[in-house]
Amino acid sequence: MYVVIAGCGRVGSAIAKQLVDEGHEVAVIDEDPSAFELLGEAFPGQFVTGTAIDWDVLKEAGIEGADAFVAATDGDNTNIVCAQIAQREFEVKCAVARVYDPARAELFATHGVRTVCPT
Repeated sequence: MYVVIAGCGRVGSAIAKQLVDEGHEVAVIDEDPSAFELLGEAFPGQFVTGTAIDWDVLKEAGIEGADAFVAATDGDNTNIVCAQIAQREFEVKCAVARVYDPARAELFATHGVRTVCPT
């Protein structure tokens, strides 16, 4: 399975490591190139520096061939928009957005965006 992850903070990097350990291919997008240090030098996945709502950045990360997309940046709006772009424009079958605001998570879940709300 090929997975694109937006956000390489604690959550995004943990998901990326787990997926690689399970044998999946992973591309990680982050605006801050130093964020990729959380993955370690031996991480076999792809690193893409840029904004995950930029279609060219998503394409560079391989969104067109992705089986899944995870939006785990520190911004609810960014995560929701990224997941919608992946799902609706690039037809990624499984797109998930981490959303901190429970009301917003519930609203977007009713509109077809898979959300995970840790709060």
